[in-house]
Amino acid sequence: MLAYPQLTIFRIIYKDSIMDNIIISPSKYIQGEGSLDNIGKYVSVFGKNPLAIADDFVMGLVRDRAETSIVGEGLEVNFNIFGGECSRVEIERLIEVRADQGNDVIIGFGGGKTLDTAKAVAYYAKVPVVIVPTIASTDAPTSALAVIYTPEGEFSEYLLFPSNPNMVIMDTGIIAAAPVRTLVAGMGDALSTYFEARANGLSGKATMAGGAPTRSAQALAKLCYETLIADGIKAKAAVENGVSTKAVENIIEANTYLSGIGFESSGLAAAHAIHNGLTKLEECHHLLHGEKVAFGTLTQLVLENAAQDELEEVLTFCQAVGLPTNLHQMGVKELNHEKLMEVAEASCAEGETIHNMPFPVSAKSVYAAILTAHKLGS
Repeated sequence: MLAYPQLTIFRIIYKDSIMDNIIISPSKYIQGEGSLDNIGKYVSVFGKNPLAIADDFVMGLVRDRAETSIVGEGLEVNFNIFGGECSRVEIERLIEVRADQGNDVIIGFGGGKTLDTAKAVAYYAKVPVVIVPTIASTDAPTSALAVIYTPEGEFSEYLLFPSNPNMVIMDTGIIAAAPVRTLVAGMGDALSTYFEARANGLSGKATMAGGAPTRSAQALAKLCYETLIADGIKAKAAVENGVSTKAVENIIEANTYLSGIGFESSGLAAAHAIHNGLTKLEECHHLLHGEKVAFGTLTQLVLENAAQDELEEVLTFCQAVGLPTNLHQMGVKELNHEKLMEVAEASCAEGETIHNMPFPVSAKSVYAAILTAHKLGS
């Protein structure tokens, strides 16, 4: 088993550091239809023997095009199937694979868990990482963190890295052709960005970037929400018909870049902590990250007693694009109040981002907010 002292120290330094204004981002963000066909050129600046990680399905989707481009640039590439969970066990397995093969750059293809695993492997191996999402379901691709789960799928911890990915490549043609649910889930994840940034700004707590938010980061968080409201319904309609439009391009950017920079450099608060608590419910394990975050956002708005018109706008948006607004829609057939209190307690665990709210939060108040959000969303 590996030891992980560096990240622990990094988190402590961030917690106790002077509150400078900080914004962080990937070194390069590339978005366009067919950009996967140029990956060899892009990767060649980082290394000559990449390790490409993807799950079974995504490997079938991207391997031929990626390999043609990479080999065409005179590089050697190894492919390895991702095990399914971004867990310590899977990270350690891939670290050993990379060491055995001598790969000098990591490429992650796919969704959030694959991409977070690629980032973690690259960090511990001290090599660059290129992130290539095939869906726009979370804001994970641009971030300098990974969400670690147990092998059984329960939230375990956040890993904070000293830098963001070296490059993020978004092929909008691939993403627009992905299941509609994934784009909608990305909207659910992005939906929380502005509200968590606002709460974090009011509390004055440090962001995931390790300091106070810059005005530019806060502006990106607000633009993220405005883009969702303006283009979310139109984008869903387009991808339901298998086509990409300007609205789809805007939503891909909102789900990935605006939300990624917005959350990381403006702060997380209750919505993501409640998502983490919801992983305690086995009935919710089938849900995508953003679907749980959307309900966490509604719960956060109840927790802070947000204005009625704001709450109604968020509810209306969620219902229009198909995000869950109550526990029944999330698979919870009967409300078990003991289990819901466990969700609330997990949401309020020491070190959770819910403590970035601008007022004290208890498990009792979160429990009440969950039940109220469920009723309003029903």
